[in-house]
Amino acid sequence: MLKPEVPAAVAERLIEVVAGVDEAAAREPSMLPGWSRAHVMAHLVGFSDAMTRQVTEANARRLVEFYDGGMPARVAAIESRSTEPVDVLKREIARATAALVSAWGQVEDWSRPVTHRNGTLADTVYTGWRELTIHTADLGLSHATTDDWPEDFCLHLLDFLRPRVPAGTQLVLQAPNHRWTEGESDQVVVEGNLTDLTAWLAGRRPQRELTGDLPELLPWP
Repeated sequence: MLKPEVPAAVAERLIEVVAGVDEAAAREPSMLPGWSRAHVMAHLVGFSDAMTRQVTEANARRLVEFYDGGMPARVAAIESRSTEPVDVLKREIARATAALVSAWGQVEDWSRPVTHRNGTLADTVYTGWRELTIHTADLGLSHATTDDWPEDFCLHLLDFLRPRVPAGTQLVLQAPNHRWTEGESDQVVVEGNLTDLTAWLAGRRPQRELTGDLPELLPWP
């Protein structure tokens, strides 16, 4: 399984990236429609807190809902927290991600179930890797983009996002030194850099143009 040290390093990178965000920059749009950078930061706090609880409770052989009150409560919490001063958001990101890393360090059995995606404690490490890595780029800062995504992360994310390929399509993503295929029937070939192809499949804007007829993708799995 993925070592917890990997998302821990990603959390450290996130803290470095947001260090230079001032109050004005926090209120500017992020790469996610309808969300400011403060919204993304607020979500990262809420996600980390929720995942910490999943890990802690599962480690004690208890199952709990990921977000108290479900998605409506999640949305309300993001809206409320996003209005906090940016320095508070920075401190909260540091606190929440440190707590999550610490919780992973206390795991006794990685096969224990969690309610999040009906997975296991091992799955939570991959989820943390995805969430922290992707949303760091979603902040829309020039010094932290999808170009920073390492090869192993891109390959993991491509595999995770296979369900986005529509039925009746064989999608081929062709990058230098990599060829990724999913689906059957009508073949569609899209070419570009590995990070750009991965960003596109993840619903993010590639840093460079891709070549090929891009199909309409299904929702995130």
